[in-house]
Order: sequence, then structure tokens, then C-alpha cells
Amino acid sequence: MTPSKLGFTVGIAAFVLTTLAWLLLQNLSLGDKLIDERIEVGYAASDPQFERVMGAVLGPTIVGGNRVQALQNGDEIFPAMLGAIRSAQHTITFETYIYWSGSIGKEFAQALAERARAGVRVHVMLDWWGSGLEASNLDAMRAAGIALQRYNPPRLTTLGRMNNRTHRKLLVVDGRTGFTGGVGIADAWRGQAQDPQHWRDVHYRVEGPVVAQLQAAFLDNWVGLTGHLLHGQKYLPPLQAVGTQAAQAFTSSPGGGAESMQLMVLMSIAAARSTLALSMAYFVPDNVAVNSLVAAARRGVRVQMIVPGAHTDSELVRRASRFEWGPLLRAGIEIYEYQPTMYHCKVMIVDGLWTSVGSTNFDSRSFSVNDEANLNVLDASFAEAQRATFDADLQLSRRVTLAEWESRSWTDKLLDALAGTLSSQL
Repeated sequence: MTPSKLGFTVGIAAFVLTTLAWLLLQNLSLGDKLIDERIEVGYAASDPQFERVMGAVLGPTIVGGNRVQALQNGDEIFPAMLGAIRSAQHTITFETYIYWSGSIGKEFAQALAERARAGVRVHVMLDWWGSGLEASNLDAMRAAGIALQRYNPPRLTTLGRMNNRTHRKLLVVDGRTGFTGGVGIADAWRGQAQDPQHWRDVHYRVEGPVVAQLQAAFLDNWVGLTGHLLHGQKYLPPLQAVGTQAAQAFTSSPGGGAESMQLMVLMSIAAARSTLALSMAYFVPDNVAVNSLVAAARRGVRVQMIVPGAHTDSELVRRASRFEWGPLLRAGIEIYEYQPTMYHCKVMIVDGLWTSVGSTNFDSRSFSVNDEANLNVLDASFAEAQRATFDADLQLSRRVTLAEWESRSWTDKLLDALAGTLSSQL
């Protein structure tokens, strides 16, 4: 090879490597931290001002007249979702991060396809990265008439934002019945969390005026992805009060209001006056969140949290989480590790009144780069029921003490520090 050709080849190789390195950096980075200081509020979750701020400043209006039912684990969750799909008369909108091949994935594909063949307008949005459904199932769904889209597939024009994923879990049937929570469509969620192969999780069936907000969250992503606005009474029918609960569907995305979810969480923590219960599948707080939780504990709030134990789908995240526990444990915050299986719940309960459930994890990915959706419920009876579930999970969890955390082996301390440092840079 002549020197000129060699130089040209080296130049091309350097350009390709530089481009790949830039793309890797862009897609590993979780972006700039938007919230740099701990938020303080002068009112509790029970104060009408809290409701006004949450509804008027941070999100859609908190609306009354709703009924929200908690569904525990796959044996309750999947039959309820499939039953709603099979009852659809007009429209189905479905957005999810995880949709894997397996028996439950096939059941959902068949139910959705059957309704599409019956004339129901079925719209499905699957995250390109998180969903690994077999091509045969995808083809069968499309052949049945389902409008199927993959969220943010790799393209030359979008390689710099491949890290943006839709992490939302939304199902709305006929614009009247909604489902949201933390559950993906995969066999790991089947059963009753009876062993390490079956995960512990909770999902929620929703009826009432707030379903229109859940639908709006899907419609917003759909029009952004396809350019096609879904509207009309089949998607957004008039909704009457069916219960007594006040609620809002709260969303965030990098394209608009990426900081909203973190603000909502931090303001909820700041409004806590007596108790704060957190169920978190992935808990990797930044300094602002750590300071907020410590401040809550110092003003007398009993802070309890449940996180995954040894059964986890991400040992890196578990170690990164553990790296941050020192200040929390020193402040008297109670941290428990769930023992039987992977713990995938994502629930926050403030003062037995304000409850936030949905797809959002307590980490920078959920707060910065994912599209997320949470259902916030302002209702004491609902919060009481979720607290009872939290306490039942607490009985199956092991408390981590400060002495135990400080006495970790030097190897564990090093690995936790490396994981924590890595997570803070991404």
C-alpha cells in the first residue's frame, strides 16, 4: 500500500472511530442535571396549596371522580389487562417498554390481533430497545390490521439520541379504562412472585376522568412518532365520575419537561410531614435527592424504603444504589431489601394521602432521558391501601443497618464506589 493510500485509510479509520466514540458518549450520557438544589416548600401534602401547585404548575389538573384499583403480580394484572382488551369495542392504545417473546407475549399479541380483525382500531407503540418480541408475532399483529410502531429505532438522523427510550406502561381501552404501573409484558411477571423466577410488581386499573390524561400521554407520543393525530370520541369520549378519588396522569420526556418528574418527586418529599414510603426497583439518587431525603428525616418524617435484594436484574444498579446509602442511614432512614425475588414496584406514599405510582424509577435515567408516566392519586383511602401493601412487602424484606453498611468488605466498598462513580458520570 502506498503512503498516500495508507494515510487515507488511517484517516478514514480515525474518522469512523471518532464518530463511534462521539455516538457512544452521546448515548451513555444522561444529560445535564437540571435540578441542582434541594426544594423546600412551606406546606404539607394535606394543604390545598400542594394540590394547586401539583395541578397548575407541574402537571395537568388533578381531577376528581376516579376509581383506581391496585393489581398485585401477574396473576391479577395480566387477566385484567387481557379482559379489557378482549372487551374493546372501538379503540385500544398500548405503549410499553418491555414486550418480550414468551407465553404472555403471545397471549397479548393474539388478543390484540383478534380485536383488530373485529374492526377495533388498535395502536401499539413498543420501545425499540426494550421490546424483543419475535418477528413472527410482530408480523401477525400487523397482518391483523394493528398500527404498530417502534419507538426511536436507530436512524442516521437520530443516532445522537438513541438513549431516549419510552419507559411508559400505558394501556387505554375505548378511552374509558386505563392501566398503568411498572409491569412489562414478559413471563418474568407471571405468577404471584412465588420464587426468584417470578417478579414482584403492582399495576393499576383506572376509570374516571383521569383516563383522558392517560390517553393524552399516549396520543402525544403517537403524533410525535407518526405525525398522525388520533382524536374524536372513540379515543376521547366524555367521562363521568365513577369514584371518589382525585388523580392526575403525570408525564415527562426529554422533548418537553424532562425535569418535571424529578420536580414532582422532590416536591412530594419536601411536602412530607410524618411518613414517606418508597418502593423502588432502581434507586440511585443524586446529591439533591439524598439531601432532600435526609432533610425529611431531620424534620421528623419517618422515611422507609424497599429496594431489591440479592435477586436483581442489575447488580451494577444495586451496587451504585448501595454506594449512596451512608448519609441516608446516618439520618435514620430505614432501608429494606426485598428477599423472595426481584422487586420491581415503583410507589411513593406521602403522609398517608398522596400516592404516586407508575413507570418512574428513582434514578437519573428516569429523571433525564426516559419518557415516563406516573399516576398521582390524592386520596387517603387509596394511600392507606397502598401502605398496607407496602407493609406486607416490608415483612418479606431485610433491614440494612448502618453498622452492616459500614462493615462491608473492602472489595464490596470498592465495587460499590466504582458503580456509584460510573452512574454519576452517565
